[in-house]
Amino acid sequence: MRQASVERNTKETQISVAVNLDGTGSYDVSTGIGFLDHMLEQLSRHSLIDLTVRAKGDLHIDFHHTTEDTGIAIGEAVKQALGDRKGITRYGAAEIPLDEALTRAIVDCSNRPYLVWKIAFSRPKLGEMDTELFREWFQAFAQAAGLTLHVENLYGENNHHIIESAYKALARALRQAVSIDARAADAVPSTKGTLSDAPGT
Repeated sequence: MRQASVERNTKETQISVAVNLDGTGSYDVSTGIGFLDHMLEQLSRHSLIDLTVRAKGDLHIDFHHTTEDTGIAIGEAVKQALGDRKGITRYGAAEIPLDEALTRAIVDCSNRPYLVWKIAFSRPKLGEMDTELFREWFQAFAQAAGLTLHVENLYGENNHHIIESAYKALARALRQAVSIDARAADAVPSTKGTLSDAPGT
C-alpha cells in the first residue's frame, strides 16, 4: 500500500495529512475553511485516494496561509507515497463537466513541478473564500507533489461550478496517473530510468 503521513507546523499553520494512493476515496477533512473542505473531499472521492487532513491556521488574518500550506502538505504526502514512481502510469488527463462548466486537467508525475493555470473567475469570493486562493492551492500542491499540472476551464459561468469541476478534473487525472500500469509494474516510466527534476525525463 502506497501511503504517507506528513506534519507541517509553522507559526502560521499546524497541519497533519495522511494519504493512501490505493484507497477507496475515503476522506476526513477539516481545515476550518468550509469551501476548501468541500473541494478536498471531491479530490479524494474522485481520485480514490484516501485523504485525512487536520489543519489549524491564522484564519483571523485571512485564508491564504491555511490554503497554501494545506496544498503543500497534501502534495508532500502524495510525493512520499509515490516513492520512486516505479510502475505508475505517470500521465493522466480528464475533462469534467459540472452543469454549464467544463474544465480540463492534465497531469504528468514527472517530479518536475510546473503549473499552467488558465482559469478566470468573475467574482472575487466564493462564500468567504477569495477565488485567487485556488491558484495558490494548485500551485502549492503541484510544486510539493512534483507534478507538471495543466488546468484549463474551457467554458463556464458559475464560479462554484468552474472550480469544483477543476478539482474533480484534477482528481480523475491524478487517479489515472498514479495508478499502477500492469504492463510495466517494475519499471520507472522514463527513458532515463529515473524520474527526477532533471530535463529529459
